[in-house]
Amino acid sequence: MKKKTWGTMLAAVLTFSLVLAGCGSNNSNSGSGSSKTLKVWFMGTTDTVEPLAEMYEKENPGIKVEVQAIPWDSAHDKLLTAVASKNGPDVVQMGTTWIPEFAAAGALADMAPYIEKYPNLKAENFYDGAVQTGQFDGKTVGIPWYVETRSLFYRTDLLGEVGYPEGPKTWDELKDASQQLVAKGGAGHYGITIDGKDQITAAIFAWQNGSDFIDDQGQPHFNEPKYVETINYLKSFFDEKLTPSGTDLDTTTAFKDGTIPMFISGPWMIQTIKEKDPEIDGKWTVTTLPAKENNDSSIGGSDLSIFNYSNNKDEAAKFISFLSDTEAQLKYYETSNSLPALKTAWDDQAFSDPMIAAFGKQLETARPAPQIKEWETIAQAVIASFEQITVGGADTQTEMDKLNDKAKEILGK
Repeated sequence: MKKKTWGTMLAAVLTFSLVLAGCGSNNSNSGSGSSKTLKVWFMGTTDTVEPLAEMYEKENPGIKVEVQAIPWDSAHDKLLTAVASKNGPDVVQMGTTWIPEFAAAGALADMAPYIEKYPNLKAENFYDGAVQTGQFDGKTVGIPWYVETRSLFYRTDLLGEVGYPEGPKTWDELKDASQQLVAKGGAGHYGITIDGKDQITAAIFAWQNGSDFIDDQGQPHFNEPKYVETINYLKSFFDEKLTPSGTDLDTTTAFKDGTIPMFISGPWMIQTIKEKDPEIDGKWTVTTLPAKENNDSSIGGSDLSIFNYSNNKDEAAKFISFLSDTEAQLKYYETSNSLPALKTAWDDQAFSDPMIAAFGKQLETARPAPQIKEWETIAQAVIASFEQITVGGADTQTEMDKLNDKAKEILGK
């Protein structure tokens, strides 16, 4: 969620939220007559959002959409303050990993009656993984807004030289391609970079290996065979020096000079590489992740929610419905380069580029991080354990036993 979104950076993504005017009432009419103000917060810059606000106002005379942009790094604390005071937005953009925390605090309205009223809010209109990000404790509290996922970036020329011009399709092929690339490149060359400090890296590979490391009942399974096997597979890349360990290599530079011909990242990296590495234009592309039992990836982005203390819930729902139409989703893609959560939007010519289309394909098998409010804390423990194994040389099973105990402690199990 906090990754920078493509082109502008994920910080340039939208969500609208009420900014209380300091006179006690959470949502008040402003001005004279019957005009109504819908106050909304979003994370990004106003130039990505104002065109949508203007579109809505034009279609809904008498409604003023008051937009406030909030930096991602201060948004969480601002939302906490809003919850504590019960003064907050009508419509609020929620980072997908924040949903469990704020839903558990009672800050987000149940969207069920509005999904019934507005058919375009129904789950089948969006990617399955995106829908899951807005669900908590049996309720839907967020409607998918924009999405991102992780796919494989690779040098087509260099992978072609070792027999994988279309990229590796399986775990075995990923290992084989990496080994050949290192053998061919020599000292200082790697096959792929595996980012152990990214909380979602181990999760992606674990899902692909059939591990539900935290089940539907909130029980952790980090020390069970499927997850241990996953960590040992990743560890082998470090042991065989197929991936850099503790280096300061810049990904875009290493990709350009062939030092690292493959890496896993999100759509924001497409424009970054095009701008920073024009020398390799035509020599790289993006494809879906290699598979083991499946090729699941992660899904992130943002959802749109109604602040539970809003007095304008009906108008807020109508606005979210407007933002869930194809026209609005495409307009936001135009202003922010953020990928739409609405599946029909992907039929537009704007997504015909094979690199972008690869992310659309990956979204079909993308899933969210565990929808529990403790996930961020557990994820940090996962990162620490992974480092102990891959850099510190700890025994995998022993370290996973410790991690599982730590997860149980965090979860209160």
